[in-house]
Amino acid sequence: MNHHLRPSRKARRSWQQLATHTLAIAMGMVMTLSSLRALPAWAAPLDDDALPKASSAEAASLQLAQRPIQSKAAPTLAAVSPTGHSFVADAVQQIGPAVVRIDTERTITRNLDPIFDDPFFRRFFGDDIAGNIPREELQRGQGSGFIVDSKGIILTNAHVVDKADTVKVTLTDGREFEGKVQGADRLTDIAVIQVNTKGKALPAATLGNSSDIQVGDWAIAVGNPLGLNNTVTLGIVSTLSRSSSEVGISDKRLDFIQTDAAINPGNSGGPLVNANGAVIGINTAIRADAMGIGFAIPINKAQEIETQLLRDGKVARPYVGIQMVSLTAKDAKDNNTDPNADFIIPEVNGVLVVRVLPNTPAAKAGIRRGDVITQIGGKAVTTAADLQERVEKSGIGNSLKMQLRRNNQNLTITVTTAELDSQD
Repeated sequence: MNHHLRPSRKARRSWQQLATHTLAIAMGMVMTLSSLRALPAWAAPLDDDALPKASSAEAASLQLAQRPIQSKAAPTLAAVSPTGHSFVADAVQQIGPAVVRIDTERTITRNLDPIFDDPFFRRFFGDDIAGNIPREELQRGQGSGFIVDSKGIILTNAHVVDKADTVKVTLTDGREFEGKVQGADRLTDIAVIQVNTKGKALPAATLGNSSDIQVGDWAIAVGNPLGLNNTVTLGIVSTLSRSSSEVGISDKRLDFIQTDAAINPGNSGGPLVNANGAVIGINTAIRADAMGIGFAIPINKAQEIETQLLRDGKVARPYVGIQMVSLTAKDAKDNNTDPNADFIIPEVNGVLVVRVLPNTPAAKAGIRRGDVITQIGGKAVTTAADLQERVEKSGIGNSLKMQLRRNNQNLTITVTTAELDSQD
């Protein structure tokens, strides 16, 4: 036997002590796991009288250990709430009663085709043929909306109630109300409807803050496509501040929330809500070629417009009367080197005037097609959106001093803003 490999008596004693200690720990863990196995998923707080007295620090540690962890992060898709449902179901449960269906009717008068006055036509079909053709047509429309005030104030899209003779509002519980359009603004596609609740409070939506949302946040669209009440689609916020010009909606004047939550026909005017069920936008601007992309009006902007519509029935806006595009010196140079270009553009950074509308402040001030506006009030302007914002902030009836480039000349022109009638 090789005595050099045999452990000493002292070493053997240390190993025996270590083995005994390890076995004790293992047995303790087994007992602990066995006791935990007997507890329900969410154990009720332990009765203080059934516990041995402990120090305040030990009691605090025990209390924290028994409390479910509350995460401040946004819920994941698989997250389950204390109700046993997903966060989407809880959000819809909160917003659902405040979502309404809006049915509209309007009568339009059609002009008869001139062929009915043709003597040759009347010879074969008779003089009474024109009288048998209806000149009036009843058009029906449908959309969504949501209650923002329990007293009966409802937000929706302006195009949902455009020129409607009658408006009927139906709640998810089946109650029906006759609605009155208090005001509509086509440039932001927002309308306010009032219903008579006869003193009974209606379920109102919780409004969020659209300034707080970020790209990647959950977005839930709720509405009534094809008359199917409270249809829900889920997505995320794809992009913020998507301008109406980028979207290709030149007759609107606002920045959208872009989402991949499906917004189907009939969803227009319904709410876009966050993971907590609070409204962050109004669904709108459906494009058939958008490939699953939808757009919503930020709720903060909608509330601004709502206040003005309830007070004045319209939104007063200043305008100057030009159609314009952003221009860079490079863009201008590329145009000028093109032999098929319509006209030569000054090679500067600014806003190119594409058209001057007749009888507008711009026309009266002498602005011409092909001018490039480079400054307003001594400050550089480089994009059409920037110029539009400057005009809107100026107010109605105020003078704007514009520096512009016309051919090779630098000119200064003063334009007095006027009120834009967006109801036409």
